[in-house]
Amino acid sequence: MVKELVKFIKTARARGYDDFQIKEPLLKKGWPLEEIEKAFASLTPKYTFKNKVCIYLDSKILKILEKRAKSNFFTISEQIEDIIRRSSINSKKRKAQDEKLDDILVSVFSRARRK
Repeated sequence: MVKELVKFIKTARARGYDDFQIKEPLLKKGWPLEEIEKAFASLTPKYTFKNKVCIYLDSKILKILEKRAKSNFFTISEQIEDIIRRSSINSKKRKAQDEKLDDILVSVFSRARRK
């Protein structure tokens, strides 16, 4: 039965359906969730990275990411990695700026007398 599901999933993906659009009708037709998950898992590439992150995206968001990735000459995975990397770098910069602002405010409102 899992082989049938795998074939169905491959065909549906080839037609442009995302995983959520594939799972929903299978569940409604009474397929056991465990078998559906096994079929999807058999199609998932096996990575040996410890830092693997798996996310599910809305189709509209995925189309936006595909368009951005194409314009940047990235794959979708590379585009998402770039967005996350830039976000973490920018948050470090903002944190450093916030700390400097805190130091300035402390010096302004400090009770210590200035010479």
